[in-house]
Amino acid sequence: MNSLPEIAVFSTGGTFNKVYNPLTGTLEIDPEAKALRRIMECWLCRFELHTLLHKDSLDLDDTDRETLSRAIRKCPARKILVVHGTDTIDRSASHLARTVGRERPVLLTGAMVPFSIDPVEATANFASAVGWLLGNDTPGVYLAMHGLVLPHDRIFKERSRGLFSPKDPTA
Repeated sequence: MNSLPEIAVFSTGGTFNKVYNPLTGTLEIDPEAKALRRIMECWLCRFELHTLLHKDSLDLDDTDRETLSRAIRKCPARKILVVHGTDTIDRSASHLARTVGRERPVLLTGAMVPFSIDPVEATANFASAVGWLLGNDTPGVYLAMHGLVLPHDRIFKERSRGLFSPKDPTA
C-alpha cells in the first residue's frame, strides 16, 4: 500500500490540456485531460482527478471560480492541485485564497505550451507542484510555474518574457 498522501487534482482546462483538432485546425481543450492522465501514470503517489471545467482561462468567469471553490471545499483530500490556464491563473488564485486558502495547501499550475505539442514544460510544472505538495502542509494558495513555487501573491506572469517570475518583495 502506498503511504504517500493523496493529492486531488482539479483540471480546469487551459493550454496545458490543449490538443490539435485536425478537422478545424485549432487547438482545443481536451475534456478527458489525457495529458494529466499520462503524467499521473508515472507517479508513485495517489491522485484523484476531477475534470471540472474545460475552458481556456480567458473564458473563465467568477461563476467558474466559485464552482472550483465549491468542488475544493467538498473534496476530502488534504492537498489540492489545480491545473489552470496561465492567462488568469492569478485571478483564480486570489479567489481561492479568499474562499478555501486557509483550510489546506492549494497549489495552481499550468503551462504556456500544450503538453500535446511539447510535454516538457507541463510535466516540469506539474512535477514541481507535486514535489512541493508532498513536502509541505502549510495552508494557503501557491503557484508552481517555471521552477518557482511561491505564494500566489508573490509571483506573476511576465508577459514580455513569456515566463513567471517572483514579484519584487519591496513593491
